[in-house]
Amino acid sequence: MISSIISMLPISSSFTSTSITTTTTINCSITIRYKATAFLKKSSSQTHLNSKSPQSPVVENTLRVLEWDKVCDSVASFAGTSFGQQATKAELWCLDQSYQESLRLLAETNAVVEMHNHGGCIMDFTSLNIALVKSAIQHAHRGFPVDGIEAIALVTMLQLADSLQINLKGAIKEDSDWLQRFMPIAEMIMDMSISRPLIKLIQSLVDEDGCVKDSASPTLRRSREQVRSLERKLSQLMESLISNEMKETSSVEVSKTDGRWCIKSGTDLKRSFDGLLLSSGSGTGSVVEPLTAVPLNDELQQARASVAKAEADVLLGITQKMQTDLDDIENLLDTIIQLDVINARATYSISFGGTYPDLFSSEDSNSKWKLYLPKANHPLLLQQHRQNLHKAMKDLSDANAEIRRRRQQAGIIASQREEETSTTLSSLEAQVAKVKQSSPVPVDIFIAQNTRVLVITGPNTGGKTIFLKTVGLAAMMARSGICHGLILYLLILVMSSLCLNLYLPSQDILAHSTSQSLVLLDEVGAGTNPLEGAALGMSLLECFAEAGPFLTMATTHHGELKTLKYSNDAFENACMEFDEVKLKPTYRILWGIPGRSNAINIAERLGLPDVIVDNARQLHGTSSAEINQVIEDMEKLKQKLHDHIHDTQHHLKLARELHRNLVVSERRINQHATSQRYRKIQEISDAGGVSRSILHKKVRQVRASPSPPPPPNSPPPTSSTSHTSTTVTQNVAAKSSNSNVGEEKRRSKVVKVGDMVHVSKFNKKAIVLKVDPSKEEIVVQVGNMKLKLTLADVVT
Repeated sequence: MISSIISMLPISSSFTSTSITTTTTINCSITIRYKATAFLKKSSSQTHLNSKSPQSPVVENTLRVLEWDKVCDSVASFAGTSFGQQATKAELWCLDQSYQESLRLLAETNAVVEMHNHGGCIMDFTSLNIALVKSAIQHAHRGFPVDGIEAIALVTMLQLADSLQINLKGAIKEDSDWLQRFMPIAEMIMDMSISRPLIKLIQSLVDEDGCVKDSASPTLRRSREQVRSLERKLSQLMESLISNEMKETSSVEVSKTDGRWCIKSGTDLKRSFDGLLLSSGSGTGSVVEPLTAVPLNDELQQARASVAKAEADVLLGITQKMQTDLDDIENLLDTIIQLDVINARATYSISFGGTYPDLFSSEDSNSKWKLYLPKANHPLLLQQHRQNLHKAMKDLSDANAEIRRRRQQAGIIASQREEETSTTLSSLEAQVAKVKQSSPVPVDIFIAQNTRVLVITGPNTGGKTIFLKTVGLAAMMARSGICHGLILYLLILVMSSLCLNLYLPSQDILAHSTSQSLVLLDEVGAGTNPLEGAALGMSLLECFAEAGPFLTMATTHHGELKTLKYSNDAFENACMEFDEVKLKPTYRILWGIPGRSNAINIAERLGLPDVIVDNARQLHGTSSAEINQVIEDMEKLKQKLHDHIHDTQHHLKLARELHRNLVVSERRINQHATSQRYRKIQEISDAGGVSRSILHKKVRQVRASPSPPPPPNSPPPTSSTSHTSTTVTQNVAAKSSNSNVGEEKRRSKVVKVGDMVHVSKFNKKAIVLKVDPSKEEIVVQVGNMKLKLTLADVVT
């Protein structure tokens, strides 16, 4: 029987110089006690256990079975700094997260995922050199001058923190809702204290390569100019000496020994200058410092010492400035490492398509499920598949690149070589297709609230053990603040312990498990007589169901364990599906159906003689065959149900998509109708304005034109004619007066300072700035222009 147990142990999860005292027990006989900080590099397989816990060997063995160390290494690889990787592993090995701590870790991870989704607040710490920053802090503590490279590393960290704050403020200013989505990371970033004067100081004194600038101090400038001047003089001197020596030998060159300019000769020929022999060897020539160069070399050494002292003074000034802000710098460093850890968890979750899990306390009895994991994948299998796919695609890409290179070089490849190349490409393409098809099969894990024991059956290599490990790793990852890969929705109760170990006696399992434990048992009752193993397995599972852990999941080959569901409501059955046509497992799990034996059917399909198969069926019994038939019918009905559910979900998805399209179309139609209505109103208003303007112009022209004189032979107007003419004139005048009065009323009503009017000439809207009723003029602003117009030129 393969069984297991984990107990979450209290270990500090701080990343700052927090000491962790650890006791490791090897083979339960040798105990090694050591003390280390979270920043020290630890082996990826080292388990961080609390020395006060008597369960340390059990925990260590359990985590080894789960391969938790590989998951930790995978998550830590997404950290941008070496210290972030170490801190990530230390945090993941801390197995004492409470319910509230798990919620906090998940909230942090989700906040960083939201920052990645925003796009403008992505955190990238790969440019940081935390080791150099820590070295600079140590130098500042001791009062020593920092190195130029250390100062630049410190500036890089300060600038990155400043950039994070600026980007965060910009995102929140753009949309205030982002503040709530980014919590609690937003609070961590905004609380960072950044010494901007220190950034300016270092940038003014040190260049990007970590060298002190000439402008850092007048003394440094003078010393470096002196060094350059002396080096020019020495160079000219050496060239003149070498030019004389070149007449006799060609193996003469300038050399520098301990910073002193010398001449190296490949032979022992007589020299034309006096000098000091610094070194000589058979076959290596001699190195001579000319006497004329000795004073210059001495001055050069003194000038270089002055440069070193001036640089040290400049760097000491940086140290003194750091000392005033040292606490803020150390706190900032701790925050950066913590953000790197959280970013590693979030980036891992995004890379493997994880989603935010919902955690519920064990005290919450309103939830329908104890465990709800649709489309769950084993993270390590998924990672391995991606690595294999990446390697296969890279091999194919490299092969194509090599073929293109050869064609460019050779022009035309021989037909035989072309055929070999085509064969290689076809093989690589087939390999890529094969890897794509062999992707891990996700499993649906649905365990109801009233279930206390789940019995899983299925063939060997059918995926039962992977199923258990997937559940165990999902629980561990959710508690550690990691979104599990390809889980569409995760509902899991926080359990105080996870039980998964090898060959652990049942009494130890019961002793370590509590009402909040998740127990995973692999191959219950195996390794002994089938009858005794089945009896022991049934008794053990019934004990777990009565007074054992929160949830027990067990795999077995014993058919008797499948009957417990029908006598105890706390049990549930599930089986790993097997394709009898292809004679291989499908790695899918069927819920509510006990597994059936396929050995006889498989033997028949493999060609075993019918006599042997028929005899085996008779020995197995008719009742067992009928049970298998019933189970097979149940599997078919279950499969049909799943197919119908899949079709229903597909049509529901299409209906929702059509509904969204209809809503979008309706909104566009309404927007278009509104736009057209507004356009028509504007056109009518513009036309009315033009008409009124023309009418007013005509009225003014009629008023301004004199009446024509009567013809000389026309009779004098009679009283009737005069009366008629007077009446018509009065009517016209009355109409004109009424029109003018109405227009004046309209203008006095509409045109006021601050009103919005329409300028017909420009077909634009304008704001009235000034009105002059006496001149019938107004001043309006159209965009950035101010115009003086008549009242007839505008329309309200």
